[in-house]
Amino acid sequence: MGKAANTGRAGKADQVNSVWLRPRRERRGEPPLTHSRIVAAAVALLDEEGIDRLTMRRLAERLDVVAPSLYWHVDTKDDVIDLAVDAIFGEAPPKPGTGRAEDWRADVTAVLTGWRTVLLRHPWAAAVPARRRPTIGPHFLAGMELLQATLARAGFTGQGLSAATWALYNHVMGSASSQTALHITDEERRLGQDQLKAASGQYPTLAANGYLYDDDWDGSYSTGLKFILDGLEAQL
Repeated sequence: MGKAANTGRAGKADQVNSVWLRPRRERRGEPPLTHSRIVAAAVALLDEEGIDRLTMRRLAERLDVVAPSLYWHVDTKDDVIDLAVDAIFGEAPPKPGTGRAEDWRADVTAVLTGWRTVLLRHPWAAAVPARRRPTIGPHFLAGMELLQATLARAGFTGQGLSAATWALYNHVMGSASSQTALHITDEERRLGQDQLKAASGQYPTLAANGYLYDDDWDGSYSTGLKFILDGLEAQL
Protein backbone atom coordinates (compact mmCIF):
# COMPACT_ATOMS: atom_id res chain seq x y z
CA MET A 1 0.00 0.00 0.00
CA GLY A 2 1.09 3.50 -0.42
CA LYS A 3 2.85 5.22 -3.29
CA ALA A 4 4.96 3.15 -5.62
CA ALA A 5 8.65 3.98 -5.63
CA ASN A 6 11.69 3.08 -7.70
CA THR A 7 13.69 0.94 -5.33
CA GLY A 8 16.49 -0.10 -7.64
CA ARG A 9 15.85 -3.76 -6.91
CA ALA A 10 16.85 -6.34 -9.45
CA GLY A 11 14.02 -7.71 -11.55
CA LYS A 12 12.34 -7.53 -14.90
CA ALA A 13 10.67 -4.22 -15.67
CA ASP A 14 7.64 -5.99 -17.14
CA GLN A 15 7.25 -8.47 -14.27
CA VAL A 16 3.82 -8.56 -12.62
CA ASN A 17 4.08 -9.32 -8.91
CA SER A 18 0.63 -8.40 -7.65
CA VAL A 19 -1.87 -11.20 -7.24
CA TRP A 20 -4.58 -8.72 -8.26
CA LEU A 21 -3.03 -8.18 -11.70
CA ARG A 22 -2.36 -11.76 -12.71
CA PRO A 23 -5.10 -13.88 -14.33
CA ARG A 24 -6.43 -16.66 -12.18
CA ARG A 25 -5.74 -20.20 -13.29
CA GLU A 26 -8.67 -22.21 -14.53
CA ARG A 27 -9.85 -25.07 -12.34
CA ARG A 28 -9.17 -28.65 -13.17
CA GLY A 29 -12.13 -30.63 -12.03
CA GLU A 30 -13.27 -29.70 -8.53
CA PRO A 31 -10.27 -28.98 -6.33
CA PRO A 32 -10.91 -29.00 -2.59
CA LEU A 33 -9.45 -25.52 -2.21
CA THR A 34 -10.86 -22.13 -3.12
CA HIS A 35 -9.52 -18.62 -2.73
CA SER A 36 -12.07 -17.93 -0.01
CA ARG A 37 -11.03 -20.99 2.02
CA ILE A 38 -7.35 -20.13 1.69
CA VAL A 39 -7.92 -16.51 2.68
CA ALA A 40 -10.10 -17.37 5.68
CA ALA A 41 -7.49 -19.83 6.95
CA ALA A 42 -4.69 -17.34 6.35
CA VAL A 43 -6.45 -14.57 8.29
CA ALA A 44 -7.08 -16.96 11.18
CA LEU A 45 -3.45 -18.09 11.21
CA LEU A 46 -2.17 -14.51 11.02
CA ASP A 47 -4.48 -13.42 13.85
CA GLU A 48 -3.32 -16.27 16.09
CA GLU A 49 0.39 -16.38 15.34
CA GLY A 50 1.42 -13.21 13.48
CA ILE A 51 2.91 -12.54 10.10
CA ASP A 52 6.35 -13.96 10.84
CA ARG A 53 4.86 -17.40 11.51
CA LEU A 54 2.97 -17.60 8.24
CA THR A 55 4.41 -20.14 5.82
CA MET A 56 2.85 -22.04 2.98
CA ARG A 57 3.47 -25.28 4.86
CA ARG A 58 1.71 -24.09 8.02
CA LEU A 59 -1.18 -22.74 5.97
CA ALA A 60 -1.50 -26.08 4.14
CA GLU A 61 -1.56 -27.92 7.46
CA ARG A 62 -4.38 -25.71 8.69
CA LEU A 63 -6.33 -26.46 5.51
CA ASP A 64 -5.51 -30.17 5.81
CA VAL A 65 -3.92 -30.33 2.36
CA VAL A 66 -0.41 -30.77 1.03
CA ALA A 67 1.52 -27.58 0.38
CA PRO A 68 1.77 -28.02 -3.42
CA SER A 69 -2.03 -27.81 -3.60
CA LEU A 70 -1.83 -24.16 -2.55
CA TYR A 71 0.32 -23.23 -5.51
CA TRP A 72 -2.52 -23.90 -7.90
CA HIS A 73 -4.29 -20.88 -6.38
CA VAL A 74 -1.45 -18.63 -5.14
CA ASP A 75 2.13 -18.30 -6.31
CA THR A 76 3.81 -17.02 -3.17
CA LYS A 77 3.29 -16.21 0.50
CA ASP A 78 3.07 -12.55 -0.53
CA ASP A 79 0.01 -13.44 -2.60
CA VAL A 80 -1.60 -14.92 0.51
CA ILE A 81 -0.83 -11.78 2.50
CA ASP A 82 -2.19 -9.50 -0.24
CA LEU A 83 -5.43 -11.47 -0.30
CA ALA A 84 -5.68 -11.54 3.50
CA VAL A 85 -5.10 -7.80 3.81
CA ASP A 86 -7.85 -7.02 1.35
CA ALA A 87 -10.18 -9.47 3.07
CA ILE A 88 -9.94 -7.66 6.40
CA PHE A 89 -10.68 -4.32 4.74
CA GLY A 90 -13.86 -5.99 3.54
CA GLU A 91 -14.96 -6.29 7.17
CA ALA A 92 -15.60 -2.53 7.26
CA PRO A 93 -17.08 -1.67 3.86
CA PRO A 94 -17.16 2.08 3.28
CA LYS A 95 -20.53 3.71 3.78
CA PRO A 96 -21.52 6.29 1.20
CA GLY A 97 -21.55 9.78 2.61
CA THR A 98 -24.21 12.41 2.26
CA GLY A 99 -22.82 13.65 -1.03
CA ARG A 100 -22.70 17.20 0.30
CA ALA A 101 -19.38 19.03 0.04
CA GLU A 102 -19.81 20.57 3.48
CA ASP A 103 -19.85 17.11 5.08
CA TRP A 104 -16.48 16.06 3.73
CA ARG A 105 -14.76 15.96 7.13
CA ALA A 106 -17.31 13.55 8.58
CA ASP A 107 -17.15 11.32 5.51
CA VAL A 108 -13.33 11.21 5.57
CA THR A 109 -13.39 10.40 9.29
CA ALA A 110 -15.81 7.53 8.69
CA VAL A 111 -13.51 5.91 6.10
CA LEU A 112 -10.42 6.23 8.29
CA THR A 113 -12.24 5.00 11.39
CA GLY A 114 -13.29 1.87 9.52
CA TRP A 115 -9.73 1.24 8.40
CA ARG A 116 -8.33 1.77 11.90
CA THR A 117 -10.91 -0.57 13.41
CA VAL A 118 -9.92 -3.51 11.22
CA LEU A 119 -6.19 -2.81 11.58
CA LEU A 120 -6.47 -2.93 15.37
CA ARG A 121 -8.64 -6.05 15.15
CA HIS A 122 -5.94 -7.74 13.06
CA PRO A 123 -2.65 -6.38 14.50
CA TRP A 124 -0.45 -8.15 11.95
CA ALA A 125 -1.96 -6.10 9.13
CA ALA A 126 -0.84 -2.69 10.35
CA ALA A 127 2.80 -3.48 9.66
CA VAL A 128 2.17 -4.92 6.19
CA PRO A 129 1.82 -1.66 4.22
CA ALA A 130 5.36 -0.56 5.02
CA ARG A 131 6.97 -3.62 3.51
CA ARG A 132 4.59 -5.03 0.92
CA ARG A 133 3.41 -4.14 -2.55
CA PRO A 134 0.72 -1.49 -3.10
CA THR A 135 -2.72 -2.86 -2.25
CA ILE A 136 -5.12 -2.83 -5.16
CA GLY A 137 -7.66 -5.36 -3.95
CA PRO A 138 -11.34 -4.50 -4.42
CA HIS A 139 -12.19 -3.93 -0.75
CA PHE A 140 -9.33 -1.53 -0.12
CA LEU A 141 -9.92 0.26 -3.41
CA ALA A 142 -13.58 0.81 -2.48
CA GLY A 143 -12.49 2.71 0.61
CA MET A 144 -9.77 4.62 -1.24
CA GLU A 145 -12.26 5.58 -3.96
CA LEU A 146 -14.67 6.97 -1.38
CA LEU A 147 -11.84 8.83 0.37
CA GLN A 148 -10.58 10.50 -2.80
CA ALA A 149 -14.07 11.17 -4.13
CA THR A 150 -14.93 12.90 -0.86
CA LEU A 151 -11.79 15.03 -0.99
CA ALA A 152 -12.42 15.88 -4.64
CA ARG A 153 -16.00 16.88 -3.80
CA ALA A 154 -14.63 19.17 -1.09
CA GLY A 155 -12.46 20.92 -3.68
CA PHE A 156 -9.07 19.21 -3.69
CA THR A 157 -7.55 18.62 -7.12
CA GLY A 158 -4.28 17.51 -8.69
CA GLN A 159 -1.31 17.40 -6.35
CA GLY A 160 -3.44 18.78 -3.55
CA LEU A 161 -5.76 15.79 -3.82
CA SER A 162 -2.84 13.36 -3.81
CA ALA A 163 -1.13 15.05 -0.85
CA ALA A 164 -4.34 15.18 1.18
CA THR A 165 -5.05 11.51 0.46
CA TRP A 166 -1.64 10.29 1.59
CA ALA A 167 -1.48 12.57 4.63
CA LEU A 168 -4.70 10.97 5.88
CA TYR A 169 -3.69 7.46 4.85
CA ASN A 170 -0.31 7.74 6.56
CA HIS A 171 -1.92 9.05 9.74
CA VAL A 172 -4.28 6.11 10.18
CA MET A 173 -1.71 3.51 9.12
CA GLY A 174 1.04 5.00 11.27
CA SER A 175 -1.24 5.26 14.29
CA ALA A 176 -2.41 1.66 14.01
CA SER A 177 1.09 0.37 13.35
CA SER A 178 2.54 2.13 16.39
CA GLN A 179 -0.28 1.03 18.66
CA THR A 180 -0.03 -2.63 17.66
CA ALA A 181 3.76 -2.85 17.50
CA LEU A 182 4.85 -0.96 20.61
CA HIS A 183 5.08 -3.13 23.71
CA ILE A 184 6.37 -1.79 27.01
CA THR A 185 5.93 -3.13 30.53
CA ASP A 186 4.95 -0.99 33.50
CA GLU A 187 8.41 -1.46 34.98
CA GLU A 188 10.13 -0.44 31.74
CA ARG A 189 7.90 2.61 31.59
CA ARG A 190 8.74 3.58 35.20
CA LEU A 191 12.48 3.05 34.84
CA GLY A 192 12.57 4.82 31.49
CA GLN A 193 10.74 7.86 32.79
CA ASP A 194 12.97 7.97 35.86
CA GLN A 195 15.96 7.96 33.51
CA LEU A 196 14.49 10.87 31.56
CA LYS A 197 13.95 12.82 34.77
CA ALA A 198 17.54 12.17 35.79
CA ALA A 199 18.64 13.56 32.44
CA SER A 200 16.11 16.39 32.41
CA GLY A 201 18.81 18.88 31.52
CA GLN A 202 19.17 17.07 28.18
CA TYR A 203 15.52 16.09 27.70
CA PRO A 204 13.53 18.73 29.63
CA THR A 205 10.32 18.49 27.59
CA LEU A 206 10.19 14.69 27.58
CA ALA A 207 10.84 14.58 31.31
CA ALA A 208 8.23 17.21 32.13
CA ASN A 209 5.46 15.76 29.96
CA GLY A 210 5.65 12.08 30.87
CA TYR A 211 6.85 10.93 27.46
CA LEU A 212 6.81 7.20 28.30
CA TYR A 213 3.37 7.43 29.91
CA ASP A 214 1.78 8.89 26.81
CA ASP A 215 -0.32 5.94 25.61
CA ASP A 216 -3.68 7.55 24.91
CA TRP A 217 -3.78 6.02 21.45
CA ASP A 218 -7.41 6.86 20.72
CA GLY A 219 -7.05 10.41 21.94
CA SER A 220 -3.83 11.02 20.05
CA TYR A 221 -5.30 9.55 16.87
CA SER A 222 -8.45 11.66 17.08
CA THR A 223 -6.59 14.86 17.94
CA GLY A 224 -4.02 14.26 15.23
CA LEU A 225 -6.77 13.66 12.68
CA LYS A 226 -8.44 16.92 13.72
CA PHE A 227 -5.16 18.76 13.22
CA ILE A 228 -4.78 17.30 9.74
CA LEU A 229 -8.37 18.05 8.77
CA ASP A 230 -8.05 21.61 10.12
CA GLY A 231 -4.94 22.07 8.02
CA LEU A 232 -6.60 20.66 4.92
CA GLU A 233 -9.66 22.83 5.45
CA ALA A 234 -7.42 25.88 5.66
CA GLN A 235 -6.10 25.05 2.19
CA LEU A 236 -9.64 25.24 0.81
